[in-house]
Amino acid sequence: MVTRRKFIQLSSLASASLLLPNFLYATDKKSLMEKSKEGKKIIMIQLNGGNDGLNTIVPFRNDVYYRERKTIGLKQQDLLTINDDIAFHKSLSGFKELYDNGNICLLNGVGYPNPDRSHFRSMDIWHSASNSNEIVTTGWIGRYLDANCSNGEKASYAIEIDDTLSLAMKGQNVKGLAMKDPQRLFNTTTDPYFTALAQQPHGTNDNIDYLFKTMTETIQNAKYIYNQSKIYKTTLSYPDTALGKDLKMIAELIVSGIDTKIFYASHGSFDTHVNQLNQHAKLLQELGDATNMLVKDLKNNNRFEEVIIVVFSEFGRRVAQNSSGGTDHGTSNNLFVIGSDLKQKGVYNQMPDLTDLQEGDLKHQIDFREVYATLLNNWMDTDAEKILRKKFSNLGFV
Repeated sequence: MVTRRKFIQLSSLASASLLLPNFLYATDKKSLMEKSKEGKKIIMIQLNGGNDGLNTIVPFRNDVYYRERKTIGLKQQDLLTINDDIAFHKSLSGFKELYDNGNICLLNGVGYPNPDRSHFRSMDIWHSASNSNEIVTTGWIGRYLDANCSNGEKASYAIEIDDTLSLAMKGQNVKGLAMKDPQRLFNTTTDPYFTALAQQPHGTNDNIDYLFKTMTETIQNAKYIYNQSKIYKTTLSYPDTALGKDLKMIAELIVSGIDTKIFYASHGSFDTHVNQLNQHAKLLQELGDATNMLVKDLKNNNRFEEVIIVVFSEFGRRVAQNSSGGTDHGTSNNLFVIGSDLKQKGVYNQMPDLTDLQEGDLKHQIDFREVYATLLNNWMDTDAEKILRKKFSNLGFV
């Protein structure tokens, strides 16, 4: 008999494992290593909480910046210069090295019309690629999966490094796989209760049948991912941080030959309302160091040319600091595209005008869905208009 407790455990396992791709049953290591080289991958790094873009890419020659940020404005001598007008926060030495190597395209003023300053709502908009005045229950990556996984055929698949699946990864028919750690997922699925239960007849109840089917396939999926995760173990010293561990795992899976197309990781919280300077510096240091090590790992294994990394946040912060030494929720922000052979390197466009604000916030210059459209059309070789449900301009950075 399925007890209430076991039913909940089973349901949780199913909800974290809704992607059921055929590729997970493959066992030929050499074949997987070769096939992986044929495909392209995206790694999304989401900065939770609204990263302060103006103290990430600093307009150190702009008097308005210092006038509005009397105590948190960063001085030029403490920055890593990009050009005569802007610079990286000093904690982003990892990004500065990538930039100097021609591996970063910096997009300024990325946002969307009629912005929402709620963390949850704005992130839903980014995840679903929707207009700010509509509610959409599928994500842009999920719809990409729907479009490329017809009839259960092996195509492109997505893994989120988390215990739960975000809206971005949920399609109408296909969903990504949420997984915090391959061994932990494997250990969960090899629990004697679940393995025995998976072999039992379970009647005609549709909901129960679905859960049992998902569990059975998840057991097989988890075994493959766990075995794949053991193929390559990096010798590089990643930062001992949550993001460092997540990006290390992603690198090891990519080098091992796993046929996943999209990885999704998160970092933060960047919700710096109070005493921002130290907290923000720490978060940026963790971001820059971990991402830089990921790139080095991929380069060392001749895999960087397969990968585009996108670093974004749901919104920026207001131009003016608040009375608590922090910044409040804003709108548009900078976004980083990191890759081996970018068609447009360096600074893609000028920073927004700090004197031309909307309710105290920066006006967006680039719609974030233009970033998605460029990735889908140019990098993933798929129909962005079908997935985004509207035609957006191609930015041409890849």
